[in-house]
Amino acid sequence: MTVPETTSAESLDLYLGGKLLRTGQGKAWREIRASTYSLPSTGGPLAIPSVCEPFLMWVSSGVAETQERENKGPWLTCRVEKGSFFLTTAGAPYDCRWKTLTAEPFKLMVVLIALPLMQRALEEVFGDDAIHAQMRDVSGFTDATLNSLVERLHEELIGQRESPLFVQGLAQAIAVHLARNYAELVKKPRSRSPSLPGYKLQQITGWMSDHLVEDLNLGRLAAQAGLSKFHFHRLFKTGVGVSPARYQVNLRMDIARRLLRETKKSVVEVAIEVGYANPSHFAQLFRRETGLCPTDYRRQR
Repeated sequence: MTVPETTSAESLDLYLGGKLLRTGQGKAWREIRASTYSLPSTGGPLAIPSVCEPFLMWVSSGVAETQERENKGPWLTCRVEKGSFFLTTAGAPYDCRWKTLTAEPFKLMVVLIALPLMQRALEEVFGDDAIHAQMRDVSGFTDATLNSLVERLHEELIGQRESPLFVQGLAQAIAVHLARNYAELVKKPRSRSPSLPGYKLQQITGWMSDHLVEDLNLGRLAAQAGLSKFHFHRLFKTGVGVSPARYQVNLRMDIARRLLRETKKSVVEVAIEVGYANPSHFAQLFRRETGLCPTDYRRQR
């Protein structure tokens, strides 16, 4: 099947893999769309097109290791179990794959919030500034309040007869909860290529400079930004132009060149000062980046 970059909420079911068990239909489901799936023990890679509506994936059964990537980038991994959520908002398509870790069936429910309802929730929370409100993408998180609301929605979906009034009330409660807890104000409305706000980029890159000798810890950087590793990696690369790992290498090489030109420190000392305990590895990397070994680079002063 050819997978488009974008699709409608109604057509997303076609691309999620697994067996579709149930989809809400009728007037109760006009402002919120819910579908349940049973997934095989392993799956993917699946290309998931983007949709305009914010949507939740809620694990209703099983334990699995999931991986996500965007634009053929590195796979980012997280462990999920019953009660885990993924929140994805309008953006670029991405790939995903999974592997179950227990014998329990791996099942999930997908919930899409209608844009008019989500907009009303944002307006209630942010008032006139709602136009500048941006939903965050979060992977593999837990939220007790949201879990309780989605569990009630799941019961209505799989029950004999849903209550339109109750489903509509749950839809409104879910939308407001997402607006309160997973949206923030930005200077500009969301674009097709979102990035981290400028102040957060400065905070993150400043921290990386101050902790130059430490190994790159993507999870720690993502936590500082309040994002999952997957979405932090994507937004950092959009904002800076390179991945966090590439940015760290560039930062280390810039400082190494300065130390080699401005000081009399040995190559071993320079290597250690910029975070490479193995001088041979540092020399190889430096030559790859500059075309010269550290000693030859120093002689060119």
